[in-house]
Amino acid sequence: SALASLNPNIPSEALEDAFRRVTRPDSPSLIVNNRQFHKMLADGVDVEYRDKEGRIVGDKVWLVDFANPERNDWLVVNQFTVVEGQHNRRPDLVVFVNGLPLAVIELKNPADENATIKAAFNQLQTYKMEIPSLLAYNELLVISDGTKARVGTLTSGWEWFLPWRTSDGVNTAPKGVPELEVLLKGMFEKSRFLDLVRHFILFEVDGPKISKKVAAYHQYHAVNAAVTATVRATSPKGDKRVGVVWHTQGAGKSLTMVFYSGKIILHPVMENPTLVL
Repeated sequence: SALASLNPNIPSEALEDAFRRVTRPDSPSLIVNNRQFHKMLADGVDVEYRDKEGRIVGDKVWLVDFANPERNDWLVVNQFTVVEGQHNRRPDLVVFVNGLPLAVIELKNPADENATIKAAFNQLQTYKMEIPSLLAYNELLVISDGTKARVGTLTSGWEWFLPWRTSDGVNTAPKGVPELEVLLKGMFEKSRFLDLVRHFILFEVDGPKISKKVAAYHQYHAVNAAVTATVRATSPKGDKRVGVVWHTQGAGKSLTMVFYSGKIILHPVMENPTLVL
């Protein structure tokens, strides 16, 4: 139903084709299927159909309206049951956008000394093995013990599940504010969540190994500040001076540049700019 409402000018047979491609992963590898889905989510699903004159035309079917967050159907489900093969699992919270399970949040009881945030991470590893059909569509994985909270991707090891330290992108949250509250407000505000999904997730391929990476909070907000500065500086009244993003060693300079490049290329005001590296 979301495909039909978001793509009113696409014939029904083309929508059916897009629906089949999204809902029927064709690889035995979870991460390969996830990469294929992410491309369709971020870039649209390429389809062909005959127009009224009988000509074959190419078009895109969009799974999400990135420009108008409220046009999408948002749903968070508590204890969503997934039965796959012999396994019956119930992730704590699943975040659906237009029926697509884009995020999973695994919570542990802070009153239970055995229910640590590391236990939540281990639970996600179990889900990847036992209910991969749910995670083929996953963009973000969140773990929390009620106080601490970390976010990662399907391929993130324990050391790469990182906190999100700002709710508004302006101020770092003060000590004492629960990390889970900061992360939820900082990443799951609707327009910010869609921005993250479209522009701040990438896949690195090294031989047979595929790594999925999401921007850390400082990369996300630095890139958006740089994009805003670039648009201003290159406008008719701009001074052509954008500025500098200062990084410490190991803070992810290369990925910041990739995220910036990808977003500035798609910015409509920039009119398909040339990037010199």
